[in-house]
Amino acid sequence: MPDKIRRALLSVSDKTGLESFARAMADRGIELVSTGGTAKALRDWGLEVRDVSEVTGFPEIMDGRVKTLHPKIHGGLLAVRGLAHHDQAAQEHAIGMIDLLVVNLYPFEQTVARGAGFDETIENIDVGGPAMIRAAAKNHAHVTVVVDPADYDAVLSEIEESGISSNTTRTRLAAKAFARTASYDAAISQWFARNTEEQCPDFVAVGGSLIQRLRYGENPHQWAGFYRTLEKRPGVASARQVQGKELSYNNINDTDAAYECVAEFAEPACVIVKHANPCGVGLGSTPSQAYEKALRCDPVSAFGGIIAFNRALDAESASAIVSLFTEVIIAPGASGEAMAIIAGKKNLRLLLTDGLPDPRADGLAVKTVAGGLLVQSRDNGEIQRGELRVVTSRAPTALETEDLLFAFKVAKHVKSNAIVYARNGATVGIGAGQMSRIDSARIAAAKSIDAAHAAGLDEPLVKGSVVASDAFFPFADGLLQAAEAGATAVIQPGGSMRDDEIIAAANNIGLAMVFTGIRHFRH
Repeated sequence: MPDKIRRALLSVSDKTGLESFARAMADRGIELVSTGGTAKALRDWGLEVRDVSEVTGFPEIMDGRVKTLHPKIHGGLLAVRGLAHHDQAAQEHAIGMIDLLVVNLYPFEQTVARGAGFDETIENIDVGGPAMIRAAAKNHAHVTVVVDPADYDAVLSEIEESGISSNTTRTRLAAKAFARTASYDAAISQWFARNTEEQCPDFVAVGGSLIQRLRYGENPHQWAGFYRTLEKRPGVASARQVQGKELSYNNINDTDAAYECVAEFAEPACVIVKHANPCGVGLGSTPSQAYEKALRCDPVSAFGGIIAFNRALDAESASAIVSLFTEVIIAPGASGEAMAIIAGKKNLRLLLTDGLPDPRADGLAVKTVAGGLLVQSRDNGEIQRGELRVVTSRAPTALETEDLLFAFKVAKHVKSNAIVYARNGATVGIGAGQMSRIDSARIAAAKSIDAAHAAGLDEPLVKGSVVASDAFFPFADGLLQAAEAGATAVIQPGGSMRDDEIIAAANNIGLAMVFTGIRHFRH
């Protein structure tokens, strides 16, 4: 057990809560040592403080880049108390022990987030801070390291009780400290990666800061947390929750899927998601019209779903939504009248993002596997009208082409094997996550029939629709199943060994078919 805390080194960019914490330590006779701006703040509060330069006998130089990287600082942090040759070295070189280190780092993440230039961002890379944190955390048996103002009260409580923090607390804070420097370095490496042309680097670092401790993960026996990364991308991680219950793990996952999908469209759009798959997508002249078209696709699955808009939520849409049990609504904004309507459903979560993610922007997608990470670039592939390759005798009509492009964008966000039927800017049947493409085609058609019965229609909307497949048809059976359901035109990547056979089948029954050359697997 180390002796009582006698000297503390404080060097922070975030001075939240620092005055009361430092004052309480000073009142207990703990010597305060500090650097530059932190030392000035402590003096302004009337506290006595020693400058690091007085301790080291060396001035801060190079615009403060070099100040704590000195044996009298790191020796004071790393010395193993009671170890004879450490004690002897400290005495020989006049190194005083540092029992408590309070450091939070230069605001690199915040600097990047506000779009600072290259040179300013470089200057906000902390060097001395991480070095001290790692030294203190390594020597946590003897040194308490604090990197988060949220821990001030717990540390101070123990100091006031016994003059020192407990071994349990020191160990917990050391783990937090190493996680903080790892996350900080990850943010720096990710920023550098975006400023280079290198793909698939030799090393990859992934880090984030906790937004929320979740009640549980996908299932109640799993713990879970929600973390924010450096990526500046509007969405569920940056959203403001206006009202409703705490978000769950599954809520967050599904809401992200819905918002990424709805951002694909320039026109007013609505996406309804259930279990990470769209169950309805619609375009309209207004958000409420888009919602009505999305809901029509699969109203049964929409119960308890996530609803995303790419326009501000209006009163008409809000009034329609509250008549159906919904878990989450996410949109760039909302009118006051819409928020008042949603407020009548106190458990309904409303998230506002103040922006939309760019579906064409670069980024990383990361998935864990046993013993490793799978890392890839975000699927930002997009096909334009002029890039479609007509491969059948009949070319699609202008209206079919619009629906084909719409359906293929939706298919990008449906779990493979994905089949999407669409008509007049709305999905009319979605088949997701099946082991064979023909099963997806059957399920999507069956859902369209069920929706038609529920709506009292004479025939399902899949009749006269178009169909999108996220990957090529390996055999003609899936394409023939879609035609039997009522599809008149097909969009698919192409590239099968049996493309000629599949094109011949399409020609034989009068289907129009286009190839994109782009696949959208989503597992």
